[in-house]
Amino acid sequence: MNTTQKTISTFVLALAFLFAALANAGSAHVDVDEQGVILAGHDAVAYFTENAAVAGSPEFTATHNGAVYQFKSAQNRDLFNAKPDYYAPQFGGFCAYGTVFGKKFAVDGKAFEVVDNKLYVNKNLDVYESWQEDKIENIEAANIKWPNIVNTPASKL
Repeated sequence: MNTTQKTISTFVLALAFLFAALANAGSAHVDVDEQGVILAGHDAVAYFTENAAVAGSPEFTATHNGAVYQFKSAQNRDLFNAKPDYYAPQFGGFCAYGTVFGKKFAVDGKAFEVVDNKLYVNKNLDVYESWQEDKIENIEAANIKWPNIVNTPASKL
């Protein structure tokens, strides 16, 4: 192997490590299960179009910000792909109420609300009831906390 080949090989290896590090860094940003699925497999678009927590299917998926989204149909998947940031949940899909307290809690996908065209999910329906009592104040508080915890794994909070 000549010097140019060694340099290229070293560069490619360095890029591989960089991409691996970036992929692992993104895991703290989103609430995903062991398969990388967000929103407990619920269809992100259906929250907006049907105002319902609709189960998605592994047949119709899209990937955004390191998370796999599942949809009930190809049409919903295509709507998501056209505007993923619009449909993606706030706070990486972690519990909106937990974020108020600087915590990252997984969600069941059934407790949600769309407020000002943004999707907020909560751990479960009981937590959602508490969150929605002062939802505007809670959203403001969570928006303040999120930048401080976004890069911290849930287990470290």
